[in-house]
Amino acid sequence: MRRILALLVLAATAVPAGGAAAQALRGSRESVDRMYRQARAQELTFYRSGKGVRGAAESGKLVRMSGNDDYRLANVAYPYALSSTRRFVQRLSSQYRDACGERLVVTSGVRPTSYRLFNAADRSVHPTGMAVDIRKPTRRSCLRWLRETLLHVEGQGAIEATEEFRPPHFHVAVFPRQYLAYIGEKPAARGSRTGRTANRGSGTTYRVRRGDSLWAIARRHGTSVERLKDANDIRSSRLVAGQLIVIPAGR
Repeated sequence: MRRILALLVLAATAVPAGGAAAQALRGSRESVDRMYRQARAQELTFYRSGKGVRGAAESGKLVRMSGNDDYRLANVAYPYALSSTRRFVQRLSSQYRDACGERLVVTSGVRPTSYRLFNAADRSVHPTGMAVDIRKPTRRSCLRWLRETLLHVEGQGAIEATEEFRPPHFHVAVFPRQYLAYIGEKPAARGSRTGRTANRGSGTTYRVRRGDSLWAIARRHGTSVERLKDANDIRSSRLVAGQLIVIPAGR
């Protein structure tokens, strides 16, 4: 009888795969409210339609996530996000690939209110571009690494992460000011999108003019084409007049 009771106690207290991290990444109404309060406190726009999202991308309020050697997009209807959120994806995916030898998979970026899914929360922050969904790895070691890393960054007050199961993914809301402070970068000054260049992140931004090329812009700002591509998460050399690109700080 004592042996049976001991086994029952052990089963009741056993920690599932992923340990405390899996427990801490559980969603709650408080978590949803925290993300929503941050979006409101940082005066983020909740985009209502695809047209609004595309307009925000053209004006530089949202940036495109194109994928690179460290991460790829899968079935993402609107591959845009806030620049701080894309920065998070770039850094996390680079670390993930070093740890696991595979690319991270992003399954959602900004999602306008008109594109609401069946499992979306009433106060979803996806319409602001501050949140991304990340597919859960199938390898246990990679899943454990991702859980622990998200839990660590969340502990710094820079993100709010939730592990979802239908479908299996991590929902991550990146708090712009807190995350940039966490990685040691300065946020853009308010009203800095006007003019040809402006402070943004760790460098400046430049609005592309007709006839510009990456080579000419890099030469003009004392940087390289490779650094421009990396800072803006772009693969091709094609530019569009009016496009806003980040000029990385330093040489």
